[in-house]
Amino acid sequence: MPRFALKIEYHGAGFAGWQRQKDHPSVQGAIETALAKLQPGDHTIAAAGRTDAGVHGLAQVAHCDLVKDWAPFRLSEALNYHLKDQRVAIVDCAQVTDEFHARFSATERRYLFRLISRRAPLTHERGLAWHIKHPLDADAMQAGADHLLGRHDFTTFRSSICQADSPVKTLDELRIEEIENPNGVEYRFHVRARSFLHNQVRSFVGTLERVGAGAWAPGDVRRALDARNRAACGPVCPPEGLYLAGVTYPDDPFSQS
Repeated sequence: MPRFALKIEYHGAGFAGWQRQKDHPSVQGAIETALAKLQPGDHTIAAAGRTDAGVHGLAQVAHCDLVKDWAPFRLSEALNYHLKDQRVAIVDCAQVTDEFHARFSATERRYLFRLISRRAPLTHERGLAWHIKHPLDADAMQAGADHLLGRHDFTTFRSSICQADSPVKTLDELRIEEIENPNGVEYRFHVRARSFLHNQVRSFVGTLERVGAGAWAPGDVRRALDARNRAACGPVCPPEGLYLAGVTYPDDPFSQS
């Protein structure tokens, strides 16, 4: 059966997350329903990451197996036709070998978190960024973030319901970008690693926001990390500012598409 890799963009609002659920709408469920319109029967697609409710996708990757040997462009067009009433789109599609697996073949995942500081409520960006009303010190947040780089036991920044076998992960990048605009300041957190624990990025950002606000010193982040205790974590920020921004593979399946 031909295997296809899908690059997927979605707005997380209104979905209970990526993973298919019996009684709640999900991104996986929406795509599998669209696939059933093209090939009747049950479909199960595998994704690079299972994003939570409210989290967005800029370049999620999933793979599916089909009976028909579709031209990738035609497959993406057909899926998008059946997804037109959903906030989900297939932005690229490529045929891949049977050895390709969207989750297990991935060597890196990249997340973006958007935080906007301004007094006025968000309008155009509502639901697409975390809104706070107070200013933040980006340099202090970066100093705190630097303590998290490298290989550590991230128990402090791991959800209590995380199913990962180990809390030890290697964080390759946590870079904070400050963007001035006429109506406020946006802070973008660029986070990169091979894999992540459940709620790890949101735990990082919520903790670093406390550093930026002056409630924590940058060194407090190291002390929280070393505590290896969930109670030492700062607040977990809301999901609407988080985006799965990209996935890296040894051979980019979309390089020729």
